[in-house]
Parts: sequence; structure tokens; C-alpha cells
Amino acid sequence: MNDAIRPQPGIMDIALYQGGKSNVAGVSNVVKLSSNENPFGPSDKAKDAFAKSVHQLHRYPSTDHASLRGAIAEVHGLDADRIICGVGSDEIIHFLCQAYAGPGDEVLYTEHGFLMYKISAMAAGATPIEVPERERVTDVDALLAACTERTKLVFIANPNNPTGTMISAGEVARLARGLPPQAILVLDGAYAEYVEGFDAGLSLIEAMQNVVMTRTFSKIYGLGGLRIGWGYGPRDIIDVLNRIRGPFNLSNTQLETAEAAVRDQEFVTRCRAENARMRHWLAEALAAVGVPSDTSMANFVLARFASEAEAAACDEYLQAQGLIVRRVTGYKLPNCLRITVGDEPSCRRVAHAIGQFKGLK
Repeated sequence: MNDAIRPQPGIMDIALYQGGKSNVAGVSNVVKLSSNENPFGPSDKAKDAFAKSVHQLHRYPSTDHASLRGAIAEVHGLDADRIICGVGSDEIIHFLCQAYAGPGDEVLYTEHGFLMYKISAMAAGATPIEVPERERVTDVDALLAACTERTKLVFIANPNNPTGTMISAGEVARLARGLPPQAILVLDGAYAEYVEGFDAGLSLIEAMQNVVMTRTFSKIYGLGGLRIGWGYGPRDIIDVLNRIRGPFNLSNTQLETAEAAVRDQEFVTRCRAENARMRHWLAEALAAVGVPSDTSMANFVLARFASEAEAAACDEYLQAQGLIVRRVTGYKLPNCLRITVGDEPSCRRVAHAIGQFKGLK
């Protein structure tokens, strides 16, 4: 080891992100309900576009992503020039921290918020500030009280991960209007498509100059394996982000598959309806065996147990049954398990297993 070669201060303090487990030693045919993936996968139109893209593997992709941005703008009624595309919404989050936060600056995020907010802030040399939630719901008053002259970015996911809860458009607007003038509000809309009729803050972005939204193709579009996301915001902010974006950050395969996916809104509608049906069923089934959860607006249920020990024991029991869910101790929810809403057989299987576990106590 060469002691003279050192990373920037703070980087070695970053804990490595741990994704949801996908296998259990000694158990085959597992059901993975740990990463909030669409159990139906991508649409057939997206699969066709992916297959056809093989003929362009030797070609460099466009640097401006014009066709994909145009499709997103058409579907959502946006200005294509104010859209930026990235390697998942994670990359847009990273761009925002890299461009607007650094040493001496503060980045706010909520108590149970997505771990990448803290990681990206630290990677930029900024100070991450965790703000308490109120009963696993974003607390606007607490966020406003935590703001200082050093606050540069405020991240909230709405609906939130891993809680599944969300706040109203009025509360989001109150937060945006109450921020100090140098701060940007970032609305993480990774799960926005699961909420019927929800604009994810688009109208607020049009009305104000300090709000940016991030979105992803990884959830309802079923393209988590391709890593595609996008952001929307004021023209000057998007211009700044494009200056640090790699010119070829998305491949032809990513761009063409995502375009086909976003144009297939019939598939999105079907997935939303089926998710809502099984989410309600799963929450009710768990409540019936003594496992409560908050009303979720996403594609998962945050099951609450009496203690960390009970949650851990249930997780071990489920794994032995070939069912993988997500421990969320890293999100400061040690007594909870986050369970993705899978297809109907998966939901019934995990509810039955949790019922069996509770019956063994």
C-alpha cells in the first residue's frame, strides 16, 4: 500500500451500498422480493426494442439523447430541452451533488430516505444532514428548521423508500417556498408511476426555479437491469448538469429500450392497477396476522414487527422458505422488513409464510 496515494477526505467514510439479496445459500427457486422490481418485467415493446438494438452495438450512441428526451416530453407534457438522462436516477442525484454541493455545504435528506443521498453528498465532500421524519413520514417543518445558509440541496422521495409513505402536493410546495434562496429541492419520483394521477411535482417545477425532479425506468418499467433514469428542472440547472454528464453515458440499447418503454403507457397502466390490487391484499393479509404497515403508495409494503429480534427471526424463517425480503436496519428501521409487491402467487406465499412464523411464537 502506498501511503502517499490517498482519496479525497471523507470518501473512506462512505459505507458501501448494499442492494437487496438475490439468493440464499442452499435454497433453490427463491422468490426475490427485496429490490422493488416489477414482477412482470418490461413490456413486450421494450423487449423488442432491446432485441433490435443488437444491430447497433458497433455504433456510438447519440450524445444528446434527443429521441428519448422527446418521447419522455411527449408522454408527460414536458419541455424536452429541460430533461436530462442518466445511468439510473442515481446518476442524476450524483450530478446534483457534484455540481451544487462541496466542502462546507450541507445536503439534507430525511431520516429513512434513500441511502444514495448521503453517499452522493459525501462523495462531493459535502456534509449530509439527516432530518427526523414524523412516524415514518417526511416532516416539512423539521426540514425547514434544519436549513441553514450552508444548505445547498434538500432530497425527498415522494412516495418514500423504504416507508412507502408520501406527503401532499401542498406540503411539497410549502417546503419549496420555505427553502433558503441558495437551496434546491430535489423530488425523487422513483415510485411516482405507482400513484394514480400523480404529476410527481411537475406543476411545481414549472412554477418555481428551485425544484428538480428525478425519475427512473427501473421500477414500473421493469428495466432495473439496464440502469436508465432521467431528471427535469429549470433550464439553467439542467444546463449545469449536462456540463458534467459523460457524453456517452447511455448506450444505444438503453436509449432505444427506454423510448419503447415510455411510449407503452398501456403496460404501465396495467402494472399500476395490479400492483395496487396486490399491495392492498398483502397489507391486509399481514395485518390479519398481527403485522401492521403504513399505507404504502409504492410497490412494496414496510412490515413492522414488535422488535428487531422478531424482524430478524422472521427474515431468517422466510429465507429458509426461499423468500427473500429486505432488512432495512441501514435505514434506521431495525424492526421492519420491506416486502416488494410481487405477482399474486408470490404475495400469497410470503403472507402465508409470515402467518406461519407468527403462529410458531
